[in-house]
Amino acid sequence: MASAVPAAEHAAPALRALDVSVELGRARVLEGVSFEAGFGEILAVLGPNGAGKTTLLRALAGLVPQRGTIEVAGSSLHTLQRREAARRIAFVPQRTQLSVRMSVEAVVSQGRYAHRGGIAQLTSADHCAIERAMARADVLPLRARELPELSYGEQRRVLLARALATEARVLLLDEPTAALDVAHALQLYVSLRELAAAGHCIVLVVHQLDDALRHADSALLLDGGRPVVHGPSAEVIRSEHIERVYGVALVEAGALGFRLLPVRP
Repeated sequence: MASAVPAAEHAAPALRALDVSVELGRARVLEGVSFEAGFGEILAVLGPNGAGKTTLLRALAGLVPQRGTIEVAGSSLHTLQRREAARRIAFVPQRTQLSVRMSVEAVVSQGRYAHRGGIAQLTSADHCAIERAMARADVLPLRARELPELSYGEQRRVLLARALATEARVLLLDEPTAALDVAHALQLYVSLRELAAAGHCIVLVVHQLDDALRHADSALLLDGGRPVVHGPSAEVIRSEHIERVYGVALVEAGALGFRLLPVRP
């Protein structure tokens, strides 16, 4: 995928948050969150229900008002024009707000908005990006189907394809494996690792701690809207942190494991 970030900016962290706080109504949902994530890195955002994980991703995407500093490849999110920000950072929500009957291909093509002016026609480069995105998210067979006809898991893959079509180098994914079957969940993590290896920065909300330990390079643990610990996944997902935040004992090798089988001829 083509880079949307000038090469000179690659020396800066892909994403930096400094003392980020969010208030929704009269409630302080996030307070004092700071971390860095680099290009080529997968960062898992962890925490119990209500910890502020989704709010953090929405703040990083510029979708909710926040205090503090958020930088994308060295540039303040607050100073970026909306279209430029969309070329640098893409957010994949848990659920789509689209209610109109649009084909999968039309939905994915929305990811090219940041690369086009007004109602400009799609270019050959746009079509190539859309095809790559649909292939990576495994939605090519669904391209002519209308979004409301799809299962929740299929819709999640379409939303991922739309984000990939932006060619943004920073991807924010809110519980990306929710409602996916085991095979598609495993394939998603393979794709995310490939994207990271190609120079992307992936930040994802994860509920399954073993998934974070297996697939994420680093982790940020939140509790009550506040950061508890940030660092390599193996150092974050330790008994003392898990007992303190979740109130449960960490059982080593306590989950089932799966792996993808070779593709059948």
